[in-house]
Amino acid sequence: MGTAVGWPDWVEPEVRDAFGRRGITNPWAHQSEAAELAHRGQDVVVATGTASGKSLAFLMPALTSAVQGAAAPNGRGATVLYLSPTKALANDQLRSLTELELSDLRCAAYDGDTPNEERAWIRAHASYVLTNPDLLHRSLLPGHARWASFLRALTYVVVDECHVYRGVFGSHVAQVLRRLIRVAALYGSNPTFIAASATAGSPEISAGRLIGREVVAITNDTSPRGPM
Repeated sequence: MGTAVGWPDWVEPEVRDAFGRRGITNPWAHQSEAAELAHRGQDVVVATGTASGKSLAFLMPALTSAVQGAAAPNGRGATVLYLSPTKALANDQLRSLTELELSDLRCAAYDGDTPNEERAWIRAHASYVLTNPDLLHRSLLPGHARWASFLRALTYVVVDECHVYRGVFGSHVAQVLRRLIRVAALYGSNPTFIAASATAGSPEISAGRLIGREVVAITNDTSPRGPM
């Protein structure tokens, strides 16, 4: 049984209240611990069991940054890129975000079915973009100049279901993520990565190899593993 803890004091009140309306009155200890690490700029992987609430761990820092960034003159002083292995998972996440009814959150799915006119709006205005590694490789990165304002403000990259990226497929995704880091640096940003994974023996190693950076793992025992 998880241990409920208080909300981190940096979580935007609008975000906290939105989760409260959804019946989430407090985060679990492992969610708060992972969120705290990410908020401090530490790359982290949440490797806990099914239905353990991995999403809240990355949503606390990601949504807080996006909502606070809405106060910038261009409306997106901070942006978030969410990557999932399937369009279905991204659309589920988008539906959950929409149901939170955050007034300052501009979120959108960017995939092969997205019409051209919507793509233009997403590039210019969205603060929370949900896509997949294929679209990142084929569209966003080759056309990075059109994504300049989004990349310049890129604060978090969420890699959901990261245990899926194994073998040759995993090596390809790892190269795409390294390219994303280089392109983000071109525009002056250094996003924090938050990965979510099914429980694995050494998630800090596998996630670190995928991202190409040192990663701290939060596991079922809520003890951080890996470099701090």
